[in-house]
Amino acid sequence: MTVFARISLRLALALSIACIAARALPVQASSHPLDGLTAQEYWTVLDTLQASGHMDSDTRFPFVTLQEPPKSDVLAWKPGTHIDRKALVVVYQQSRTFEAIVDIDLKKVVSWTEKVGVQPNVTIEDLGNASAGIRNDPQWQSAMHRRGIQDLNEIQCSGAPPGYFGTAEEQHHRLLRMQCYGRHGVYEPDSRFLNGIIIVWDLDAQKIIRISDAGVAPVPTVQADYDPAAIGSPRKIPTPISMSQPLGPSFRLGGNDVEWQNWHFHFRIDRRVGLVVTNVGYQDGAKLRSILYEGSLSEIFVPYMDPSEDYYWATYFDLGEFADGFSAPLDPGNDCPDNAVYFDQVYADDTGMPALTPRAACLFERYSGDVAWRHAGAVDTLESRKGRDLVLRTIGSFSNYDYIFDWVFRQDGTIQVAVGLTGIDEFSSTAARAGSAGSGDPPVANGLLVADNVAAPFHDHFFNFRLNFAVDGAANSFVRDRLVTERLAGSKPRKSVWVDKPVILKVENDAKLRVDPAHPEMWRVINPSVRNSVGYPVGYEIVPGDYAASLLSPDDYPQQRAGFTDYTLWVTPYRSDERYAAGDYPTQSRGGDGLPSWTKANRPIENTDLVVWYTMGYHHLPSAEDFPVMPTQWLQFELRPFNFFSHNPAIDLPR
Repeated sequence: MTVFARISLRLALALSIACIAARALPVQASSHPLDGLTAQEYWTVLDTLQASGHMDSDTRFPFVTLQEPPKSDVLAWKPGTHIDRKALVVVYQQSRTFEAIVDIDLKKVVSWTEKVGVQPNVTIEDLGNASAGIRNDPQWQSAMHRRGIQDLNEIQCSGAPPGYFGTAEEQHHRLLRMQCYGRHGVYEPDSRFLNGIIIVWDLDAQKIIRISDAGVAPVPTVQADYDPAAIGSPRKIPTPISMSQPLGPSFRLGGNDVEWQNWHFHFRIDRRVGLVVTNVGYQDGAKLRSILYEGSLSEIFVPYMDPSEDYYWATYFDLGEFADGFSAPLDPGNDCPDNAVYFDQVYADDTGMPALTPRAACLFERYSGDVAWRHAGAVDTLESRKGRDLVLRTIGSFSNYDYIFDWVFRQDGTIQVAVGLTGIDEFSSTAARAGSAGSGDPPVANGLLVADNVAAPFHDHFFNFRLNFAVDGAANSFVRDRLVTERLAGSKPRKSVWVDKPVILKVENDAKLRVDPAHPEMWRVINPSVRNSVGYPVGYEIVPGDYAASLLSPDDYPQQRAGFTDYTLWVTPYRSDERYAAGDYPTQSRGGDGLPSWTKANRPIENTDLVVWYTMGYHHLPSAEDFPVMPTQWLQFELRPFNFFSHNPAIDLPR
């Protein structure tokens, strides 16, 4: 979604709220200590801060979220009892960043701390001010006229934080790098990138620091819209596939608590990370057994491989730099099937006031023809069971890309975490035309041609997930199973087999691991104090699906800032303030924050409360099929029971 579309959406939501009586958003009472803040709680936070004397007319709130209660309080909580509610507020005023903790029940600011040397995430207002401000600059106007553009209303400009590269202009400035696009002839301007011109904007001074103009480049004219009128005659509608559940869903809801096919869990929708799944357990006979205390996305890192002035700085941290990707509603029947149930999200806007995103997440059951288990045994015996899944979904829109996030619960105790990549590639203009690719030297450096005069730079997508395990309790350990070849001596017909070499990892440095197909491993979290019926410690395996190692050099600033991509998997002891793999404030960060910093202490990780950080990755070589909109590309990993049960937990599925 473009910056202007997002601003328009926000304005529309703000107007819809204003039409309701003052402070009369639907007020839902929180019924679980990990529920997101309600509209009334956001108002209480804002009123409390205003009464505290800390605010002025220029104060903005880049991020407001639930300050989670202590884990011990949550685990001891019973429905109907109360736990104190607090909010964490990031405050930006007069070029200074503060963190406030507000006690909502007492209506009191319990802490106010300046965060020196950091920049908070960029806000919608920041982007709007920069887009409007550059239009009045004579140098920018001249650059547009040199490109033959007379009507400046046809130009759309958007921006993003510029990363960090140790340059003088980055010191003590809160910056955006602005890029511009032509809209003539299309409503979707991403393919009309105006190469060669970059505007460096100072957000605090509200002015241009400099304009870099490398000269006029051709502006593509290819049709890049994708509405029905633009694509011509659509294919014939296929015969219907029914997704109805005439008796209603099989899951039960109590607020944001979910029960389904032995699964029990709670969730909330967070403005920065999307879905936060908590208190995940499985009903095993008479006992509800815990698996995860909390799981969520932690960070997204998308570095581009074009070293030109246009793109060298484009190394985005989609969550930490924007903290606002989960603000667009889902499209019923398309983003989620017809049998889905939807959940709204209340959040605080840049001014601290509550706003509403309708249909921010959905929950649905699905059956895709998969077999849960099957066996054809003795004569005339065949037993087969079909499986169904429960899917909790949200979708984040981060400028040009859309990411679908699914938490999939299966009847056999498996949890699949899946990410679907779609939306629009970043594009640049090029002199190369269709038909010139594939013969001799590539017509585009550091990218591929996708249409006439339209190139897409090479880039990566990295998704880090934070998984606080609680396998039958909090005292867990991490096992690394190395599968190694063993030569067989003597005159046996076989010369070799593979064997398992398990080891319980003791400290954080032991648990910095990479997927290596040439040296296979299994990774699992166990509870050494609890055994299944055959005597093994109960556990859950982290099963890698799609992964990629960063190819950036260790001394490159983007790699230092995204140090969590050094390894596929990290393990740390639980700390309530360690939530984001690249640190709390990745905007213009200088590197080393987050996981690399925390694990320097090399803390013990045996028989303790563990957090596993898993990173999925994808090296994206764009292709013609990505244009004008990319078909959804799925990445996934699984959390699979490993000796957690004493037999197949789906053995009782009915015919």
